[in-house]
Amino acid sequence: MSRFDDLVTEGRAFRDVHLGSLTTYKLGGPARVYVELQAESDLEDLARALHEEPQPVLVVGRGSNLVISDRGWPGLAIRFGFEFTAIGIDADYLVTAGAATTLPRLARETVNRGRGGLEFYVGIPGSVGGAIRTNAGGHGSETADWIDSVRVFDLETAEFGVRGVEELDFSYRSSSIRPTDLVVSATYRTEPVDVAVGQERLREITRWRRTHQPGGTLNAGSVFRNPEGDSAGRLIDELGLKGFRIGGASVSMKHANFFEAEDHATAQDVYDLVVEIRRRVQADTGIELIPEVQFAGPFE
Repeated sequence: MSRFDDLVTEGRAFRDVHLGSLTTYKLGGPARVYVELQAESDLEDLARALHEEPQPVLVVGRGSNLVISDRGWPGLAIRFGFEFTAIGIDADYLVTAGAATTLPRLARETVNRGRGGLEFYVGIPGSVGGAIRTNAGGHGSETADWIDSVRVFDLETAEFGVRGVEELDFSYRSSSIRPTDLVVSATYRTEPVDVAVGQERLREITRWRRTHQPGGTLNAGSVFRNPEGDSAGRLIDELGLKGFRIGGASVSMKHANFFEAEDHATAQDVYDLVVEIRRRVQADTGIELIPEVQFAGPFE
């Protein structure tokens, strides 16, 4: 028996768990092995199991920018559990949050305690771990602007480490975090803010999102990164592609950089739609759109 078999027997890992329900698209097949981490010691056990039986690693997080293949994920899928949702605030305006902490909660709790700067997170339906990996941002701010340090577990070396902002190599919607680097927690710099002022800022961002982005639909937020000096949504809209569909996936009528899935959609429909929209924009404008959404597993 492998160490993964032992973890399954112990009820700490599971085989053939469908991942679609863990994503905002609700699409996709099973993972070969699925683990929900409940303690830091679980990380060390995972590293030992991977050393014995190497396989591709996927961190699911909140699944808000993730499309799982209809055929599933042929490796290990990881999700951080409740133990990784703590938020701590010290007297120097440093805020430390666990990897599984949701960004809207982090924005609200910091404001309610007179800490400002992270209000932009209220409109991003992800987690701290995903925000670090992708340098999530919006409304004039991004994660890199506020990060002090990040605690990371390296699955290859089975070691914990702390990385300063300069080591994370942040750029637009990316960082140096690798698939085998698991963000355990992040420490942010914040600034004093009047609670009432901060709460109004949260309301402004929430109102803007409701007005400009589709709600109540199956989507994964912005599909493409914005090209320098332009907007992916504007480019798609200018080509008259709002409402364009492939199978059960279509370009939102409200915001052209959001692609929506209907109940009968497949992950392949979403993938094909992304590929086709990208092809049309490049053919018409010469601009190559870079997907912000992550596709995991085999696609045609």
